Amino acid sequence: MKKAVIFDLDGTLSDSIVSIAYCANRALEASGLQPFETDRYKYFVGDGAAELIRRVLRSQEEDRSDLYDEVKAAYDELFAADCMYQVKPYAGIPELLAELKRRKILTAVLSNKPHPNTCKVISDLFGEEIFDAVQGQTPEIARKPSPEGVFLLARTLGVSTGELLYVGDTNTDMQTGKSSGAFTVGVLWGFRDRAELEENHADAIINHPMELLDYV
Repeated sequence: MKKAVIFDLDGTLSDSIVSIAYCANRALEASGLQPFETDRYKYFVGDGAAELIRRVLRSQEEDRSDLYDEVKAAYDELFAADCMYQVKPYAGIPELLAELKRRKILTAVLSNKPHPNTCKVISDLFGEEIFDAVQGQTPEIARKPSPEGVFLLARTLGVSTGELLYVGDTNTDMQTGKSSGAFTVGVLWGFRDRAELEENHADAIINHPMELLDYV
């Protein structure tokens, strides 16, 4: 039996792709650059805001990485104000979290979203009492796929990584969980597809949040 579950945030707990595209596109347009359709952002995201901006700049008709500092600063300001724009939990997530709480399974969040934004999203969507620990990106902890955040949360929760489920929707998440020694569960309601999860050696793949209960 597993004692704890660590969840990715964007694409796993929260459907946030609209907010990310909304802020990034406004930052691009402020510099006279081309915005992208929202679905393109499903492949731009996953490795933190810095890499998101690098990808959208490299994906312009002509690489505009020379504008990184300008666009990143604009994005950070916009996202600080609008990180909750049209963000909602995926169907079935509130019910899953309530059942895990009922079963006394510890829960935590590990995100490459900046820590203050991660805490705001969690608080606004789920309140302050559901999760036992929340960790977003900070300068002190290497971003995923480094396992550092998993190790930190395992210590905080008082469990070994072998007692953890790590749940996410991207290659980055599967790499993070595998490198930490956790049991990895890929989800199909997020930003990526089954092939990516299988290629990155997910231990299990689920179609609906409540299926996670089969693995705790």
